[in-house]
Amino acid sequence: MLQPNLKEEEGIEAIETWNVGEQQELEGDEESKLSIALDINSTCAKVAFFIISKSMNSPTPQFVPSRLGIYEPIHQIGIWGENFKSNGNPNTSTSVIVEVDNKLENESETTSHEMLTASKNYEQEASKPIDKIQRRLAQNREAARKSRLRKKAYVQQLENSRLKLIQLEQELQRARQQGLYMGGVLEGSHIGFSGTVNSEDSVGIAAFEMEYGRWVDVQHRQICELRTALNAHISDIELRILVESGIGHYFELFRMKSTVAKADVFYVISGVWKTSAERFFSWIGGFRPSELLKVLVPQLDPLTEQQILEVCNLKQSCQQAEDALSQGMEKLQETVSSTVAGGPVDEVSYIPQVATAMEKLEALVSFVNQADHLRQETLQQMSRILTTCQAARGLLALGEYFHRLRALSTLWATRPPEPSLP
Repeated sequence: MLQPNLKEEEGIEAIETWNVGEQQELEGDEESKLSIALDINSTCAKVAFFIISKSMNSPTPQFVPSRLGIYEPIHQIGIWGENFKSNGNPNTSTSVIVEVDNKLENESETTSHEMLTASKNYEQEASKPIDKIQRRLAQNREAARKSRLRKKAYVQQLENSRLKLIQLEQELQRARQQGLYMGGVLEGSHIGFSGTVNSEDSVGIAAFEMEYGRWVDVQHRQICELRTALNAHISDIELRILVESGIGHYFELFRMKSTVAKADVFYVISGVWKTSAERFFSWIGGFRPSELLKVLVPQLDPLTEQQILEVCNLKQSCQQAEDALSQGMEKLQETVSSTVAGGPVDEVSYIPQVATAMEKLEALVSFVNQADHLRQETLQQMSRILTTCQAARGLLALGEYFHRLRALSTLWATRPPEPSLP
């Protein structure tokens, strides 16, 4: 009876010794694997799984009940308790799993953040070539624009040179026809008898003709804008802008004429820069204000009694000013005529008479400026008398009137020749 008990006690001691060794081994493995779990995610998961499986599948719980039924509850509780203890903490295995999960979540968030940052960096890197292309396109457009401007300026310079050459050839031919060459020397070159031999004056005239051509184009565009605006019934504010622009356009023509009159006043008064039909109605280099009012007033109906009275007074004032200028022109013509015809006929040289006439002709520039000033005042007074809509209709009628005169000149110039009599 004693021998089995001794064997049983020896077995119990052996089991307890084995459990203590097993526990120390497990604690050592658990600590080493826990440290590895803090560094590498995959290894941590394996360590945790290993600890749980080892404690769950340990042979001790199965061995003890099969040998020692009396110690079964104690050993089961002791073994399970020892397996889940680490340094006196019963929740060590559970905390390991939680730490592993937290580590995985943190690294997952870090990985997501790195992926997002990489995506943003990729988008920024991808946008850099687009920005570079856009900058290069903008530079190309700017270079093309500057090239067009240079080309336009070059073409303009060539056109000016061509007009200057044509003008000089015409003036030279005109001078030859007038017989100003005497003994191979152009006597008029000293004081400019021809009035157009001076190259600077020729350049000024050529420039005026180009500016006037552009002026006519702008006037035609303004007529179309006024017609469209009146048909669209736009506001008075917008219509007033068009009216002021149209009136200012005529003022620009008066300024251009004043400049070219200093170069050659006969060029302005003769109206060679106008069409043939316009020259037929020309008065001191332009239109008669009183005649213009006769054309415009029928297009402005209905007018109030006050407007009719003011228009009549304006027309009367224009006629008086026109008469005064016309009388001044007639007197100047008589003076120049008598000066040129003065002196004995048998004199060889007529330079003194012509020089005196030249001094008197300088008053022609003043007459041209006064006539344009009268035209400018007439336009301003009509703009003041009329409403905005009436002023727009008046400018439209005025522009259409000159446009029809130019069309008449074109038709007259291109008319078929009359059949010759047999």
